[in-house]
Amino acid sequence: MEQPIWNFEQEPWGDEQPDETSVNLRAYFDRMPDDKMQQYSPDWTDEQVVEWDGNFRDDGALMIACCERDVDVAEYRRVLHLTRRYRDRVRPQLSPATART
Repeated sequence: MEQPIWNFEQEPWGDEQPDETSVNLRAYFDRMPDDKMQQYSPDWTDEQVVEWDGNFRDDGALMIACCERDVDVAEYRRVLHLTRRYRDRVRPQLSPATART
């Protein structure tokens, strides 16, 4: 598997106490293409977010491997917002071609 150019998984956690699920959610976003992530709108409904991502189960939880608990849309949005802030900060340090992957 090719490693992503992003490394939000290794960013400081602030006051959050990470568990296996929160680490894997950050890794999930590290592998999301930047072009796709830039399409996201915080104004979308939860249903639009679920449809846009395409990896939510019928019960409303995100399908990611090695999880101790379910990730709902609220947590997904919170971490996606943090991921986007991280990418906005590091994107200028990447080459334009690399940042689009």
